[in-house]
Amino acid sequence: MALIDCRNISLSYENNVVISDLSFKVCQGDYICIAGENGSGKSTMLKSMLSLKDLSDGEIIFGDGLQKNEVGYLPQQTDIQKDFPASVWEIVLSGCLNSRGLRPFYSKSDKAKAKNNIEKLSIGHLISAPYNELSGGQQQRVLLARALCATKKILLLDEPVSGLDPLVTAELYQIIKGINDEGITIVMVSHDVKTAVKFASHILHLRNKSGFFGTKEDYIKSREYKIFMGGAEID
Repeated sequence: MALIDCRNISLSYENNVVISDLSFKVCQGDYICIAGENGSGKSTMLKSMLSLKDLSDGEIIFGDGLQKNEVGYLPQQTDIQKDFPASVWEIVLSGCLNSRGLRPFYSKSDKAKAKNNIEKLSIGHLISAPYNELSGGQQQRVLLARALCATKKILLLDEPVSGLDPLVTAELYQIIKGINDEGITIVMVSHDVKTAVKFASHILHLRNKSGFFGTKEDYIKSREYKIFMGGAEID
């Protein structure tokens, strides 16, 4: 059974239809990249899967025991968020908020989870550092560790390498692939189609209110891929 089943969904952004009658499934262990031109609805699609954006039509069904509060999410950062005055430990631990329920304090299990994810992202030496003094790559590692604290099954990542230099970008892609290899499902918005094809198992390409969804092998053969990479219609 799929973790997330999107059935005939339509989405609008600023009163314009950006996605129409789209269906696809996210299954355990998938690494799905959402690609497409600017304005095609990539981030809107991700937010709808998080119930942060209402559908114009269709439905999104959670299955395989996945609850809505068990999805890890790494959004695009704003300049204000980059200057957030908190420590690395405080930010990572806050990823446990949804699972804390009515408990007034973080449990030993929450703290152990946060520490484990900090070590997994190789930021243990920064645990007491102010978040707003970190580099862009370090901040993304912190936010990824935070997102991991919210889930055991699936991460939704919105342009996680945006604005990072090539070396840091390559390192972060390797980290995300390693997380996927450990069994965490990945759904990631990216403009970097070449790298996405290298790491992803499936591609969701949004274009002109419609979309392609399939394996990366089928995507490379598709019209959408050829147009996107070549920038022109192909017969």
